[in-house]
Amino acid sequence: MPSAFQLQCHLVLIFLAASKGETRYLEVRDAGEDDPFLLLSEDLKRELSAGQIYRRSLRCIDMLSIEGQFSFTADQPQLHCATFFIGEPEELITVHYDFVNIDCQGGDFLKVFDGWILKGEKFPSSLDHPLTTSQRYADFCETGSIQRSIRSSQNVAMIFFRIQQPGNGFTVTVKKSSNLFPCNVISQTPSGRFTMVIPHQHRNCSFSIIYPVVIKISDLILGHLNGLFLKKPSAGCAGVGDFVELLGGAGLDPSKMFPLADLCHSFHGSAQMKIGCDNTVLRMVSSGKHVNRVTFEYHQLDLQEAETRKENSIEEFCLPGI
Repeated sequence: MPSAFQLQCHLVLIFLAASKGETRYLEVRDAGEDDPFLLLSEDLKRELSAGQIYRRSLRCIDMLSIEGQFSFTADQPQLHCATFFIGEPEELITVHYDFVNIDCQGGDFLKVFDGWILKGEKFPSSLDHPLTTSQRYADFCETGSIQRSIRSSQNVAMIFFRIQQPGNGFTVTVKKSSNLFPCNVISQTPSGRFTMVIPHQHRNCSFSIIYPVVIKISDLILGHLNGLFLKKPSAGCAGVGDFVELLGGAGLDPSKMFPLADLCHSFHGSAQMKIGCDNTVLRMVSSGKHVNRVTFEYHQLDLQEAETRKENSIEEFCLPGI
């Protein structure tokens, strides 16, 4: 099932707003052959021998899921470029500047962002990230050699850059490290299984799936009694410090999505739902008073499943026109 948001991700061309702070964003446009998700598929199929370092040149618009050393050299003025990095859910990403030759005084820039930005929307959202938006940017032209390595707070990060002089460019090394308690995650695949654990921490964590999906929650531990509540205008989990919510929408930022269902209390068993949105997010809100845990599995919603509506189906929230 093609989705508008997935097509946006597939056809990525970056527009960079020149100002700083909250006004800095990237916009999606038609990128034609520069399809970062196709490049991701190629990387996933690549097998490297033990100890071998993967090296290749970067395109202006690129996506990578593998460690290695990556270089970009401008053959013409490149004004709106970005590379998206993604790891497994339990991985963090470190970007290290090996070599940089850009004209900062002439308007070039090279920046790392802790997360992803697409069409002005951020993941993780500003509500769920431990850093402010301005702190999530690491600008080489501002820090230079002072900060040569930047590590992400989750399994996604990105660099974006402008290089106007042909022959100028940069080289970065990308490495991954383990994250014992993954919090905010973008799934590489349209199907999988995951357990999210928040150990006595006051934080909010989101798991984002950029596909319409069937999601099945098999275990939820919040330290409360049993119960499952579909969201209603005057109901939900208001006043409950620990809960899980399902969100759906057409963008990247969970804080801008439709709230579809609340799970306020622990249960063991099965709660399955169909969500026909371009992007589906399972978000856990934790007060820090409990060790909260949720286990779920998901797979892409196909046409036959989308046309068959059942009692626990909520895909109608995301049909066009809603």
